[in-house]
Amino acid sequence: MGRLPVLCPRCHTDQVMQGSRTTVHIRDTTTGGFVEQLARREEQAMQIPESVRALITTGPQAHLTTLNPDGSPQVTMVWVGLEDDEFVMGHLGVWHKVKNIRRDPRVALTLLGQGKNPMGLQEYVVIYGRARITEGGAVPLLQRLAHLYLGPTVEFPPAPSRNNPGYITRITPTRFAGVGPWNPS
Repeated sequence: MGRLPVLCPRCHTDQVMQGSRTTVHIRDTTTGGFVEQLARREEQAMQIPESVRALITTGPQAHLTTLNPDGSPQVTMVWVGLEDDEFVMGHLGVWHKVKNIRRDPRVALTLLGQGKNPMGLQEYVVIYGRARITEGGAVPLLQRLAHLYLGPTVEFPPAPSRNNPGYITRITPTRFAGVGPWNPS
């Protein structure tokens, strides 16, 4: 079965932009009909605003959303930190979020802000991005984040888990949204 990109008689174009995806109409040479094929458009990395960097230093409540194999969302609470221009979180096991990111790197990370906007709405930021998993280094990262989230004298993870190299999720942001100084509109 051959497929050739040609001008589609339905939309008079060979590519239709739809958010972060491109629908490409491809002619199926065996049937003569057209099929739609989705292709991802690469999104550019964004710098992390200083207001978001400041929020991270407060240990905000955070939720990481990944995509299950069937496309449904998988949401989990995480501790989040920064390393250079990436958001980082540590994991001691190959949980659903790790498996999902290995399969599909698209993620959303939400952080609850500490203030309210002039209308009285709770501030929050949504970070859309692409994630990658690196092996090792989770224990020192979790210890650093534990000082932020649990207290300066806390030892975490527990001693029996400290020999586990674990995994680090690294998120490169491509878009910011929400209510707060990171989204002035």
